[in-house]
Amino acid sequence: MSEQPGAGPAKGPGMPMRGDLTQGPVLPTLLMFAVPTLLSNILQSLNGTINSIWVGRLIGEAALAATANANIIMFLVSSLAFGFGMAGTVKIGQRFGARNIAGARRTFGSAVGFSAGLMVAIAAIGWITAPALLDLLETPGEAYGLALTYLRLLFISMPFMMVSIILTMGLRGTGDARTPLIFMLVTVAIDAVLNPMLITGFGPFPELGIAGSAGSTIVASMISFVGMVIYTYAKDLPLRLRGSELAYLRPHRDELGFIIAKGLPMGAQMLVMSAAGIIIVGLVNREGLLTTAAYGAAMQLFTYIQMPAMAIGGAVSAMAAQFIGARKWQGLEGINRAGVMVNLLMTGVLTAVLLVFDRPALVLFLGPDSPAVDTARHIQLLASWNFVLFAPAMVYSATMRAGGAVWVPLVVLAISLYPVRLGFYFLAYDSLGGDAIWWSFPVGALAGLVLSWAAYRFLPWRDKAIAESEAEALEQAHADGQPAGRMMPEL
Repeated sequence: MSEQPGAGPAKGPGMPMRGDLTQGPVLPTLLMFAVPTLLSNILQSLNGTINSIWVGRLIGEAALAATANANIIMFLVSSLAFGFGMAGTVKIGQRFGARNIAGARRTFGSAVGFSAGLMVAIAAIGWITAPALLDLLETPGEAYGLALTYLRLLFISMPFMMVSIILTMGLRGTGDARTPLIFMLVTVAIDAVLNPMLITGFGPFPELGIAGSAGSTIVASMISFVGMVIYTYAKDLPLRLRGSELAYLRPHRDELGFIIAKGLPMGAQMLVMSAAGIIIVGLVNREGLLTTAAYGAAMQLFTYIQMPAMAIGGAVSAMAAQFIGARKWQGLEGINRAGVMVNLLMTGVLTAVLLVFDRPALVLFLGPDSPAVDTARHIQLLASWNFVLFAPAMVYSATMRAGGAVWVPLVVLAISLYPVRLGFYFLAYDSLGGDAIWWSFPVGALAGLVLSWAAYRFLPWRDKAIAESEAEALEQAHADGQPAGRMMPEL
């Protein structure tokens, strides 16, 4: 049995290895993996927050509204590629749990090659259609030109950004949350310093305005990505590709089939979410520029509130995928239960804290004298606690996705966002006015929680996951010339 570079010596199925999330008590393992992921999410959101502060303070409320409109479009158009990356990460986690490192590398290479090519095409189309997209959003006239500049610059950076995200997701699939944290810190440090310099033309830099904000983010991300690639090879991490393995970057038919079959509904979930977000932004824009600016600031705090749910959900998905790959079915329920408990606690506490200290937080984006501050506080009071309901639903969906059940979470999400959330808005607008927008958030979240729990508990997704995992194990055993029940790992 050979030794795999970057993975340590070959070990038996029950022996520990670096990045193995199937060993040890579930709750401590989940927390140890989730905390670096949460810190990475905090840093990423902090980066966006700092950028919004610079934009709002140095350029004005119209520029802040412009970035809010541009960012929701970027989330929409990149959703499909995100789905393919998420599908690849699930397969990477399953194969890493089965200790099939060569298979994990094949999946990673196919995900990178396919998604990078796809994003080049999307970036070109996005550059051309950016004005029409902003028109569709009914972007306020004061913010339109700024939003167009910002959006087009982000489109240019999309192929590179997507490869960076897939590398980050793949590393987490192998149980490595530390490396993405290190380089997210690098990104934030560079961007926070460079952003105001390019906006205002400090020192040797030209004054670029909102283009400087987008440009600093792109430069910081590129530097961090190059550093992460160098680090991956220097440390010989499991997903590094060398020699003949570089051919994996040309998507293999079987790998591509899985990525597309699972990635399309996963990407569709992102599309459903971002499309609903675009509809909400359009509804907010109808309430006027002041409400749009207030909503943009409130969304910054919303990002922080949902971070624990996203981090714990990602950790649950990675752990569950490794457990499935290792064929440790009995551990899935414990993972899900621990995830729900931690998510409810963390999200609830954070929501309460931000509601208590919302004014000083919102003033950072809008300034102490802005009339939008009171509007933003009102939005926070009515809408922010929906994330307490969103958090456990996120765990149920993450566990099902790790098992390959990708259509059920999509249907649940679509129902909660469209017939429930938007339906509530249109039915309640005559009586509640603009507040119908904010009340629709917790109404939709409650529906999503009930449906996610019912799907997790009663639908036969586990049986399908077991069947797919056993088929993969038989295929790998056949390739290795070993009996399936005594299959030796590749580590």
